[in-house]
Amino acid sequence: MGLFTQFGDMAQMVKAAPALIDQANTLQAQAAEYQQQMNAQAAFATTAEAAPGTLEPIAGVDLERYARISKGIAAYGYDAAMLPTVAAMFGVDGAAWETAAAGWGARIQADRGVGRRFNELYAAV
Repeated sequence: MGLFTQFGDMAQMVKAAPALIDQANTLQAQAAEYQQQMNAQAAFATTAEAAPGTLEPIAGVDLERYARISKGIAAYGYDAAMLPTVAAMFGVDGAAWETAAAGWGARIQADRGVGRRFNELYAAV
């Protein structure tokens, strides 16, 4: 009885094989398309230019100073609570830092060119 059951299972598997192959081919094509999209986005992210005016200082804090302050918390174990202290070391008061941090964060999220430039500055400081 077990042998006939195995033959029956094998017959069902053979019948299902073409549909499984089609499904695998569809998934492979989707994965290739997704990879092309990701490659295009990566290329754009590394070559994007900031929109006009988006690199202007916010509350007196230019992007380079923002990057230096952001990286400065490394000395404090990346404790974000120390950002106002580090900002003060760079001559930026608490209120200006809050405004600048919110503004630069928004610009970096909204404009890939600003994000690219921030990454370059952050790596260089």
